[in-house]
Amino acid sequence: MAAERRDPERGGAVVDFVLVSVLVVVLLLAVLQVAVYVHLRNVVTASAQEGARYAANADVPTSAATGRALTAVAQATSTGTAEGLVCTATEEVDPTGLVLVTVRCAGAVPTLLAGLGDLLPLDVTGRAVEEAA
Repeated sequence: MAAERRDPERGGAVVDFVLVSVLVVVLLLAVLQVAVYVHLRNVVTASAQEGARYAANADVPTSAATGRALTAVAQATSTGTAEGLVCTATEEVDPTGLVLVTVRCAGAVPTLLAGLGDLLPLDVTGRAVEEAA
């Protein structure tokens, strides 16, 4: 009993460790989630651009761009990520008169904590100049 009276803060280090470690783990997961988001955004952007360049070739239909973009996403990440995206391909005319193939991919980035679902939206566009036949 006398030892307890002399050290009233005994065991406080364990509580401090738990509180600080929870904060550190949450911060680590937040940094990792940002890294996953940026990486996936870059992969999908590059894939949309690749799909647009493919469809911009002479004698290739514009509709082939979406399949090419989703295949590139699936190869770079996973098929589940590619299935979570919706890609559309259209032809547009810019103000200078050039015909552009535009591929737009939209979806959501999966979170590291599966229970949270897909919270981070993703919407990217890739364009390429249509080649003359």
